[in-house]
Amino acid sequence: TNLDKCIHTFFHLVFTFVWFLFFSKHLQIDTILKPLIYSVVFSFVFGIAIEILQNLITTSRDADVFDVVANAVGSILAIFAIIICNKFSILNSILKK
Repeated sequence: TNLDKCIHTFFHLVFTFVWFLFFSKHLQIDTILKPLIYSVVFSFVFGIAIEILQNLITTSRDADVFDVVANAVGSILAIFAIIICNKFSILNSILKK
């Protein structure tokens, strides 16, 4: 359903943003590029792994390529959110830099 894809998108937006905050805090570098790449790649790989596992392990669910697309859209939206937050120095206050 469309609601399912919206949930996937929203989850991965938040998931990617939170991982970005984690990597930003723990890598302790001044640029957002490396934590951004790490968080997007992690989110994308996690989403694909979950789709593969639910196809292999469960009997009631199948892998869906459109779920992966929705996950990627969520990560892309997170990139935009991170860039906007960085532009307006919101990340500094979140990360207490």
